[in-house]
Amino acid sequence: MSIRNLRPNYRGEGEEEARRQREIIERLKLREDKPKTYYIATMGCQMNAHDSEKLIGIMEEIGASPAAESEADIVIYNTCCVRENAEQKVYGRLGYLKTFKKNRPNMKIALCGCMMQEDVVIEKLKKSYPEVDLIFGTYNIYKFPELLESLLDGSGRIIDIWRAQEEIVEDLPSIRKHSFKASVNIMYGCNNFCTYCIVPYVRGRERSREPDNILAEVRALAESGVKEIQLLGQNVNSYGRGLKNEITFAQLLEMVNEVEGIERIRFISSHPKDLSQELIDAMGRLDKVCPQFHLPLQSGSDRLLKLMNRHYTKAQFLDEVRRLKEAVPDVSITTDIIVGFPGETREDFLETLDVVRQVRFDGAFTFIYSKREGTPAARMEQVDPEEAKANFDELLKLLEEIGRENNKHWVGKRLKVLAEEVSKNDAAVLSGRTEHNHLVHFKADASLIGEMVWVTITDSTAFYLLGEMEKAEEV
Repeated sequence: MSIRNLRPNYRGEGEEEARRQREIIERLKLREDKPKTYYIATMGCQMNAHDSEKLIGIMEEIGASPAAESEADIVIYNTCCVRENAEQKVYGRLGYLKTFKKNRPNMKIALCGCMMQEDVVIEKLKKSYPEVDLIFGTYNIYKFPELLESLLDGSGRIIDIWRAQEEIVEDLPSIRKHSFKASVNIMYGCNNFCTYCIVPYVRGRERSREPDNILAEVRALAESGVKEIQLLGQNVNSYGRGLKNEITFAQLLEMVNEVEGIERIRFISSHPKDLSQELIDAMGRLDKVCPQFHLPLQSGSDRLLKLMNRHYTKAQFLDEVRRLKEAVPDVSITTDIIVGFPGETREDFLETLDVVRQVRFDGAFTFIYSKREGTPAARMEQVDPEEAKANFDELLKLLEEIGRENNKHWVGKRLKVLAEEVSKNDAAVLSGRTEHNHLVHFKADASLIGEMVWVTITDSTAFYLLGEMEKAEEV
């Protein structure tokens, strides 16, 4: 169930532009020809998911309701371009919609997100997908009300792609899945230019938000009942560079930690080359910062790390892990790993397995390398797909073994869990997260969703924990 209007207005970045877009929303509310129903599909990272919250908020604000993909008045795909299969999924879904739009010519189709920042994609859409009415990118998502109004005014197909962001605009309607947890953008873009990654080309260079505006948003969320905040950035470790009064990410965490009402703070994602001892110390000291750290490895091979332009070595990565574990007892460390990067040999892959065995990650996002045109790695010698798949399967098997062994550590322990939703498999069971971000299933009434409850862990698998919630008189 969606939560309506739980991002209260606050005075922040792009205030004048936000006011103008809200005025357009008010005009859209009064239009008879506005979309009465919508469908939004999010493909990609948590930044995309956060952008979709804004799109949903705008649609709900003008009076539209969610509907099935084939029946909605407007269908919006918020796209990702990190891997090829995500792009192919978009084209497949456009083909699926074509028939429905023939029968319902007033149906509108909109595409936005990272994929739209690629020139080759725009040319393909112009040539082969005339059914798409509105195309916009990552820099101007806040202008969606204005673009929708122009579309309804009969402007024809609209393609509005920017190559840079003019200003940061956050103060617009937003609807989240949960009332008790929220994401907050602290920065946009990336300066790292890893040779396999398209993100700096489609999200732009790093731009940090002013800390006062971030804190104003966090306070407003806390006042509305939010207990858990996740701070978002492509590389939060470099937050604050370029601001008039530069601060570090660790200093920002200190400030957020002081906001009354917030009980948990998470963040993603951290680049190993920028991980400071100051941040590690803050992790160990700040009581609201969860003992969970996502540190993307990508590869354990120094040779490949250099080809990837990652700017750290295997030894440096392992040293950072050692320091994290010293500062934060029982810290949960997760990672990203790419298998089959151009030129990867069996010896390179074994170096990655060695890091996995030494660190014993609590979880990993694993990917077979996906060639992205426009990146340096696309011009390198590609790895045999069958060899990459065999190595990938071996990695998954190892990670599952470690996950199963790691989770046994929690059996018998009493953990505080934020109850988040009813289990998809059993209406009598709730699912929630520990401060270490472990998924826990336990029997409880749905009225407890959004509450912190104590759960004793009774069993575990490689991917989740099972437990029994304490009765109220026991807590």
